[in-house]
Amino acid sequence: MMFDSKTDYQIASQEDRCAPRTKLVIPSRLRVSGGRAFQTEVHDLSISGFSASCVTRLKAGQMCWLTLPGLESLDAQVVWWEERMVGCALGSLLSPIVHDNILARYGIREVVRP
Repeated sequence: MMFDSKTDYQIASQEDRCAPRTKLVIPSRLRVSGGRAFQTEVHDLSISGFSASCVTRLKAGQMCWLTLPGLESLDAQVVWWEERMVGCALGSLLSPIVHDNILARYGIREVVRP
């Protein structure tokens, strides 16, 4: 079975958890396709995705954009929503340098290995 690189990435980011996730709290903004941006907190971040607070029920596959302080919006796709939390896969991997800078700025609560 052949996959293109986009499909490989989607599978890896959603199923394999190809990167360690770091628990932290970052005040952010999230905008779902067709909606207005709202305040949220990112609770979990890796180079391939994040989880954040989200009162509104979202469906897997919905497009959204996460804006972290000091950064441009990051496009993402909803993977799951459960009990007011949403998990999303980033459209492209976050630069390890940017990721490390975010961790340095907001502190690390815990690193969860894939």
